[in-house]
Amino acid sequence: MVHILGINLPDNQLARFALTSIYGVGPHLSHRLCARFQIHDKCRVKDLTPLQTTSLASFLQSPKTALPLPQYPLAPVNFVARPPSKSIQELQAEFNAARTAQKQKREEKLLQLEKKSRDPLTELRIESELRREIRENIAHQRMIGSYVGRRHAMHLPVRGQRTQTNAKTARKLNNLDRW
Repeated sequence: MVHILGINLPDNQLARFALTSIYGVGPHLSHRLCARFQIHDKCRVKDLTPLQTTSLASFLQSPKTALPLPQYPLAPVNFVARPPSKSIQELQAEFNAARTAQKQKREEKLLQLEKKSRDPLTELRIESELRREIRENIAHQRMIGSYVGRRHAMHLPVRGQRTQTNAKTARKLNNLDRW
């Protein structure tokens, strides 16, 4: 059994589905995590390499401080290098000019990326952090006296379900002091 964030992931289960046992990780997010750490769709938890398990555990513990993904430039399929028709000095001058232009463009892009996060996994909230956020949201709704907050306070269904017969589950769940 692999132990990540205090949760045991079963060995014989596919890694993609085993990750959904973590609170706040659904099928779509687990698929993204597997893609980020190069875990195959049919890979079982027992087949994960130690590097994959440690990198996954460290990322899930603090996704905001994780290193960004490396970006590799790709050549098109039909790429064929042309033989040089200019002298080496001319080619070097063109290359240096192009390099400075690329650096300026890259710096502009980095400034734009700092304004908005490009990787959605860095804003990931799971387990205790997500539970705390939900608890704070419910407490906020109760504090401002909204309809939803009052329904939570009275231990009744919140999202418009009927209460004449089928409110047992809501009474159980909303009876817990989630504030």
